[in-house]
Amino acid sequence: MPVLPNQKHERFAQALALGKSADEAYVSAGYKANRGNAATLKANQSILDRVSELTSKGAERAEIDVARVLKELVRLGTSDIRNAFTPDGRLLHPQAWSDDFAASVASIEVTTRTLGKDDNGNTEVEHVHKIKVWDKNSALEKIAKHLGMFIDRVEHSGNLNLVVSPEDAEL
Repeated sequence: MPVLPNQKHERFAQALALGKSADEAYVSAGYKANRGNAATLKANQSILDRVSELTSKGAERAEIDVARVLKELVRLGTSDIRNAFTPDGRLLHPQAWSDDFAASVASIEVTTRTLGKDDNGNTEVEHVHKIKVWDKNSALEKIAKHLGMFIDRVEHSGNLNLVVSPEDAEL
């Protein structure tokens, strides 16, 4: 859908697409504040279509959708720290990590310590690498919720004070 021919309608739709309330969008489009008119305009089909188009374009530009979010959550939830090391236990260079493992890394800290001189007079240096990964539990919980694996249960308790009319009491 192209830009709306009415400039105020276009500004209103763009403000809604940015997340403003109907009232805020109505005023920012150049109208006088009027909650009823704002609600009516928001329900206009051409406005709804334009807002939908604008928000979908934003998602395309960000290259983000439900599938991408789930893919990233799966990367976090299924990461394995062993992918950071060679079979003999040495840390791989981060460029050698798989894309899935690299996506799960939140930060890397490298501390360098001088140990002293060896027998040949060379300075011995130790590098300590600390790798922090994103929270797997949080990612797995979000995936499980998306898949409907958790059932929310709500417990109600308390007294019910019912008012019964005399006619109903006889039944």
